[in-house]
Amino acid sequence: MHSAVIHGRGDELARIGTLVDEVRAGAGQALVLRGEAGIGKSTLLATATTNAGDTATPGDTSDLLVLRGAGVEAESAIPFAGLHLLLHPVAGHVDELAEPHAGTLRRVLSGDGSVDRFAAGVALLELLGTFARSGPVLVLADDVHWFDAPSADALSFAARRLSGTRVGVLLAVREPHAPATPTPGLPELRLSGVDDDAARRILAATELPRHRWDRVVADACGNPLALLELGSSDRDSRGDPFADVVAELPPATRTVLLVAAADGTCDIGTILAAAGTLGASIDDLRVAEDAELVMFTEGCFGFRHPLVGTSVYRAATLARRLEAHRALAEVLSEDGDADRRARHLAAATTTADESVAAALETGIELARVRGGMAAVADDYERAAHLSPRPRDEGFRLTSAARAAADAGQPERARDLAEQAAGLLPEPVDATWAAIVRATLAEDDERTAEAHHLLVTTARRIAAETPESAGKLLFLAVGAAWRGDDPARAVEAAAVADELALPGAARVRALATAASADVADAVAAVRDLVAAGCAELTECTDVALTLRSEVQRSWWSLLSGDPDSAYARATDTVREARRQAATGALPAALEALAQAELHLGELDAAARTAAAGLDVATRIGQRRGVATLSGVQALVAAVRGDAEATASYAAEADPASAAHALALLDLGDGRTEAAVDRLAAAHRPGLAGLSAVPDLVEAASRTDRAENHEFAAQALADYVTWAEAVEQPQVRAVALRSRGLLGEPDLLRPALGMADRAGPWQQARTELAHGEWLRRERNPVQARPHLRAALTAFDRLGARPWADRARTELRAAGEGRARRPSRENTTVDTGGLTPQELRIAALAADGLSNRDIGNRLYLSPRTVGYHLYKAYPKLGVSGRGELAKLELMA
Repeated sequence: MHSAVIHGRGDELARIGTLVDEVRAGAGQALVLRGEAGIGKSTLLATATTNAGDTATPGDTSDLLVLRGAGVEAESAIPFAGLHLLLHPVAGHVDELAEPHAGTLRRVLSGDGSVDRFAAGVALLELLGTFARSGPVLVLADDVHWFDAPSADALSFAARRLSGTRVGVLLAVREPHAPATPTPGLPELRLSGVDDDAARRILAATELPRHRWDRVVADACGNPLALLELGSSDRDSRGDPFADVVAELPPATRTVLLVAAADGTCDIGTILAAAGTLGASIDDLRVAEDAELVMFTEGCFGFRHPLVGTSVYRAATLARRLEAHRALAEVLSEDGDADRRARHLAAATTTADESVAAALETGIELARVRGGMAAVADDYERAAHLSPRPRDEGFRLTSAARAAADAGQPERARDLAEQAAGLLPEPVDATWAAIVRATLAEDDERTAEAHHLLVTTARRIAAETPESAGKLLFLAVGAAWRGDDPARAVEAAAVADELALPGAARVRALATAASADVADAVAAVRDLVAAGCAELTECTDVALTLRSEVQRSWWSLLSGDPDSAYARATDTVREARRQAATGALPAALEALAQAELHLGELDAAARTAAAGLDVATRIGQRRGVATLSGVQALVAAVRGDAEATASYAAEADPASAAHALALLDLGDGRTEAAVDRLAAAHRPGLAGLSAVPDLVEAASRTDRAENHEFAAQALADYVTWAEAVEQPQVRAVALRSRGLLGEPDLLRPALGMADRAGPWQQARTELAHGEWLRRERNPVQARPHLRAALTAFDRLGARPWADRARTELRAAGEGRARRPSRENTTVDTGGLTPQELRIAALAADGLSNRDIGNRLYLSPRTVGYHLYKAYPKLGVSGRGELAKLELMA
């Protein structure tokens, strides 16, 4: 690797940079880099003399005198060959030394192997010291394990005596699989593998398809050279550190290792059985074990270095590779190992063979259990390429595309689906390719493209396969709904009616759920469930069943039943993980996080969303990133974390972003801003219901009639939904919202069923009821509700809401409750009335008079009057100075 693209070595680069800086400052330094072949020792040595731009490497080293060399195995028995390599470029300066040092080095350079090692070390130290008087010196010695012993001893001798000089020595030593190279007394830096993120950045520089990265990352164990070797198909053996070692092994030992490399598992029983059919045995494997090329852990076989297996397989002829795969296929069972057996048959087959392709399909279920959806995609793709008939190849490529989509391999899935489309010209065969391509488009936030593809394909195939066309239009409506485009949903339903397709009524019902008013939408959802679409596969015949299960969770949420949504989403997440269905996992985790959010489990929702966001980001699934960022933004808003809310909102879908930012405004008392955001982002029908309670509360705390009117219209939809779904948790929130918007007598019955709505909604209902009681001059009854709200908000980490409950408690006569203190000036607030203190504290937090009035149910004029009275008591001249004070409301 060139130093400009070093990944995962920040600490090591910094240490080398520090060494070079200290050498320049006159503090001589030495460092030995130790690690396995390919771990990056040579690359790190090179950073000492190159500027790597944006990476954390040493800076410009143009003022350094650099002596460099690398050990050569063929010269390891020649005395002082290594030292000769290092000093040959500066041999003309040897005569500048005093005797006997000059004579010693002249004999070394002339090839006199009888020179005393101690004398050679002293002479080398003198020469380096002479150079250092003119400027800093850096000695770089790579592959020191191949240095001859006299050179290694002389170099180590000098390196231990650099204190007070401007000389630095960097040595690189391989271990194991190389001669032992002791360097007593010298500081060492042992290199381990890079982390997975760095490994993926290394693979990005290769031509390896992205869908194969995870396997290579696992196999390479963080070794950069192994990553490059395994990630490139056109590399030769010239850089292979094990090529010579493998070539020297006995033929039978190479046979056992070839079988192991071809199998790619640690199943030593199968490996030895297959090797036995080729004339090798466990005794031959012991040779490789003695050479430290292989290891055994609890009966499991493995190569000690990730490049050993690659080197063995590369060194074998094609005929020997095919022979190894055939031997493995012969010893594997057709029942318990059908998938492995079929893969080896495929690897041993050089022409199209339907029997082998069929065998691969037979082992698909075992492949799913052992390797998840990625393994399924691999087997279907192998089977496709072995298929003699184009139509069979197309069907198998389509199945591979479906599996790749669920495995989180969108680029691969898209490519496979396009290949399949070219092999399936008949309309009846086009359905699955269209579904897969549409699914991938949705994952990439291209819902309009997905809708267009599904509708276009449905029109094309309607005459010959009307039932399939109806299913495609059902999916087109779903794509439009998820893309927040009700017009396109209606358009797809119109096409189903126009073509008089089977299932048109279901398509129309789904379009109604996506586009109609709340009453009709809820009725449509119920009709769909009653018609069998609770099992979405019965309506769509989608084999991407995990995604169908996700939709069922969403339908439970739309029915006001987060408990059922949670149970179903939990099962879907578990199954997605079991099948390694990475592509379906973000959507499943989002459904689970949304259910947890509806249940008021903020910590759980944040953890779930974080896990989903990590997966979606890693596989480049834009829709998953947007929806899961929306969940995180909402949780951050509840907790009053403005920075996190803004950060997540920037990545979230527009509706969730607006809701989160408005919720942050509402918690901080900026009610006008909250109303403006929610009103601008409001959507009619089922899609806009989740933000209605926040819109109502924000509007109720403003004095603008138009806010109240708009909120009342939105609330009417929410109440209709609550009455339709008949869920107590939804009814509780609806009653509270009505109570806030002019029917305060409903707050008490709302509180009576609020415990069914989860801790977050229950706390808000307690707060609303307590605030109302205090305003009605009933502080004694208000305090228990306000205390309950405060306790719940503190437990949830909802800081702005807890602060609001504290303020209300103080106003209700509760003992002074302290807010988290600021690192500012504490003042005596004893001269303020309770109302003046509350208003001054809110003004110190940056709220305007209107926002303060909305929070405390006062007019802006009254707020201004109280501030005018408070200023002289606090010793300030205006609100700009309040922020410097520590005011406890």
